[in-house]
Amino acid sequence: MKASNTATAVNRRRRFDIWDALIRLVLIIASLACLLPFVHVASKSFSEDAYVIANKVFLWPEGFTLAAYYKIFADASILRSLYVSVVVTVLFTILGMIITICAAYPLSRKQLKGRALLTFIFVFTLYFSGGIIPEYMLVNNLGLLDTIWSIILPPAFSAFNLLIMKTALSSSIPDSLEESARIDGAGHFRILISIVIPLSKPIIATLSLFYAVGRWNAYQDALFYIKQNVDIRPLQLKLYYLVIQASESFQLEATQVQLSNPEVLKASVVVFATLPILCVYPFIQKYFVQGTMLGAVKE
Repeated sequence: MKASNTATAVNRRRRFDIWDALIRLVLIIASLACLLPFVHVASKSFSEDAYVIANKVFLWPEGFTLAAYYKIFADASILRSLYVSVVVTVLFTILGMIITICAAYPLSRKQLKGRALLTFIFVFTLYFSGGIIPEYMLVNNLGLLDTIWSIILPPAFSAFNLLIMKTALSSSIPDSLEESARIDGAGHFRILISIVIPLSKPIIATLSLFYAVGRWNAYQDALFYIKQNVDIRPLQLKLYYLVIQASESFQLEATQVQLSNPEVLKASVVVFATLPILCVYPFIQKYFVQGTMLGAVKE
């Protein structure tokens, strides 16, 4: 009897180890699929043009050089564009979170009449929108063209982030806690500031990262709305024009050996634009994991 139980335990342990190994293998493959492309791009950015043209660069730089980065910083306006992107991203994230919190909190309370209809209206905007042309006409009529507000105000609200915030508040803020605060004489704003926001740091950090990364990587709206005022071009748009100019110059003067390969410049641009976000992420990683799990809980 004991031998049979021992054999059964060994078989269960063996099956568990096999599944554990498979799960670890899948996670390793998924992690490498995310990491290796960035390593490849970074290796190209530090390699000489001849090795990149010959497709000899994979996961390690060949002929290490910083020439591509020198050419990026040779443009004196690149640091100004970096400053503009930081200011725009910070303002956009703060404004987006204020709107999202103020909209999600009342929708998460059961005593709000008509909250189902209001939620449906917000969800409706996820499936249907006016499009680029009506949005451009609106920005133009409001006099926001060639201002930083043209890339801050129009996309400052996300219905998707609202739904995540609403679900998180519904599952993490009990009604009894709000009722206790009401008995003590607290109003809605007092409850929001003193109770809801302190208890919602994980989801706030998560959505803040969503807003910040989305704004940092976007350049299409800046391409449409910022034409004349080159001093307020964000970093992504500036680097886009830099790559376009390098590609055109390479095509027109391909016989000049000393001219840089646009692929190297593109790789250095990707690395240069990605590093600021990579530097911010470790500081909010703990809240990001907690907020992702919290926002995934259904109502």
